[in-house]
Amino acid sequence: MQKKLRTVHKILLGILVVAILLVGAFLLYVSDYYHAAVDSQERAMFSDIRVLDANDALIADPGNAITALILYPGGKVEHRAYEMLALRIAQAGILCIVPKMPFNLAVFGINRAERYITAHPEIEHWYVGGHSLGGSMAAGFAAKHVPMVDGLVLLASYAVDDISSLPLKVLSITAGNDTVLSRESYEKYKTNLPEGVTELVIEGGNHAGFASYGTQKGDGTATLTAAEQQAAVAKAIAEFCLTR
Repeated sequence: MQKKLRTVHKILLGILVVAILLVGAFLLYVSDYYHAAVDSQERAMFSDIRVLDANDALIADPGNAITALILYPGGKVEHRAYEMLALRIAQAGILCIVPKMPFNLAVFGINRAERYITAHPEIEHWYVGGHSLGGSMAAGFAAKHVPMVDGLVLLASYAVDDISSLPLKVLSITAGNDTVLSRESYEKYKTNLPEGVTELVIEGGNHAGFASYGTQKGDGTATLTAAEQQAAVAKAIAEFCLTR
C-alpha cells in the first residue's frame, strides 16, 4: 500500500513540476511583447478627437457617431499601439474602440466586443475587425454574433471560421511588403469569406505599419511610413463602414 502511495505521490509531483514549467514558459512568452511607440507630435495633430484611455480599452470618440469599429490588436502587440490608426478612423466620424486583450492575445478575449456594443446603444452600425491574430479572432466573434454586427474588417488577417454564408460585409486589407502574414493561409481561407469581399493592397506597407510599435521580427521593409500606411488604411475603412 505504501509503495502505491509513493508511486502516486511521485506522479502527482511530476505533474506539478510540469505544470509549473508550462506556466513559467507561458508567462515568459507573453511578457515579451511589442509596446506602443506613438509620436507625440503626430498625436497632437488629432487634438480635436476625444480619447478615453481606460484600463480595458482605448477609445477614440469623434462625438455623435452612429457607426463604430471595434478593432482587436495583433498578437503580442499592446493595444495602445493602435492609437494613431484609431484617431484617423475617428476623424472620419467613426467611434473606434481598441480593447486591451488578456496577455496581449486576442484569443483570450474573443468576446470582448460584446461589452462595448452593449455599452453604446446610440450606435446604429457596428463593425468588428482586427490586425493579424486580432482579425481572425474578430471573425470568430462575428461568426457567432451576426445580428450585432454589420461587417468585418481584416488587416493582414484571415477568417479561420467559415462565415461565407453569413450576411456580412467584409473588407480585407493587406500590405505589399508584409512578410509576416502567411500568404498561403491567406489564400487558403479566402473561401471562408462571403461573396463580394472588398480587397485592398497597400503597396509599400508592411505588417507592423498597421500600428505604431516599431519593427516586427520577420517583417519586410516598408517604403511607406507607418503614418502613410495608416492614413490609407483609415481612408479605406471609413469608405467601407460609412457606405450603406
